[in-house]
Amino acid sequence: MFTGIIETLGQVAAIESTGTNKSFWVSSPLASEVKIDQSLAHDGVCLTVDALDKNMHRVTAIEETLHKTNLGHWQVGKTVNLERCLVLNSRLDGHLVQGHVDTTAICTQCVTKDGSWEYVFQFPASFAPLVIEKGSIAVNGTSLTCFDLGLDHFRVAIIPYTYEHTSIAQVVEGSIVNLEFDPIGKYVQRFRQLELR
Repeated sequence: MFTGIIETLGQVAAIESTGTNKSFWVSSPLASEVKIDQSLAHDGVCLTVDALDKNMHRVTAIEETLHKTNLGHWQVGKTVNLERCLVLNSRLDGHLVQGHVDTTAICTQCVTKDGSWEYVFQFPASFAPLVIEKGSIAVNGTSLTCFDLGLDHFRVAIIPYTYEHTSIAQVVEGSIVNLEFDPIGKYVQRFRQLELR
């Protein structure tokens, strides 16, 4: 379980393919603090650290993960949001994030305001019931508040601190990002589906 509050940024240093899997070597300040078999969110995707080497750690994504997230588009040099698991006695500054990406979205607009930024993301309309006005959503693992909702899009506003300390600055029109919707909303939707049967 995560909070959507990004700890630090990493950089993809190397990519290896084995069968349908892809392994990513990521350099970051966290490399000296993580352990093998530890879960770590990479742009919102919960992955298991399976190797360490100096200032880098390695994670492996299977075909299902590559299909459901933007990891299949990663290139060497990409900047990645990193967050370690939530410690149960710490403050929940963001919102509950599982690290299980629901779908991807495309950035259709990025507007620079006077001291802030606004992004519009388009996503599959089948997920519309999981997005609410002023609700929480994880975009590349970052806990954000969405507004100006449509059936297949939403807008988020970015403050300077978030812009400077996450990978959102690298998101441009056409970028593909990972989305995870509020897990409480997913449970409610599932309950309603079963109730209507």
